[in-house]
Amino acid sequence: MKTRILMVMLAGAALAACASTNTPKTQVARFTPCEDINVAIYFDSGSAAVSRDGRAVLRGAAKQAEGCKVNGVDVIGLADAVGAPDANLALSEKRAASVTKTLQSYGLTNVRVAAAGDAGAVIPTGSQTTVAAPMRRRADVILRLSANP
Repeated sequence: MKTRILMVMLAGAALAACASTNTPKTQVARFTPCEDINVAIYFDSGSAAVSRDGRAVLRGAAKQAEGCKVNGVDVIGLADAVGAPDANLALSEKRAASVTKTLQSYGLTNVRVAAAGDAGAVIPTGSQTTVAAPMRRRADVILRLSANP
């Protein structure tokens, strides 16, 4: 019985010694309000209509920005390389405009709008692809935030 108690005490002392010297301290991630928010809104092929999911993402971003100073909002419309470059540029402009309109309905103003069309829609070899690229059918949104003084 004494041996067992001694072993438990030694094990406890060893564990305490290891914990204090070798175990990293737990760090709690802290949420810092009013950091910039980046979201992507995806579209169906050939469409500039913001989907229900897209509206939910934008509504969530607007809600997260509440209580912060909105220094500006950037919206960049993109398109895949299917179709003529001029048509893709026009489509990316429409996508950026529809996202901007949705953001404004949630109270976010001071929006800068840009459109890239199919610029940058390349494949790993570096040449432009005419294959539909769903990841390119989007508008990127950046809310530039800071804490209210």
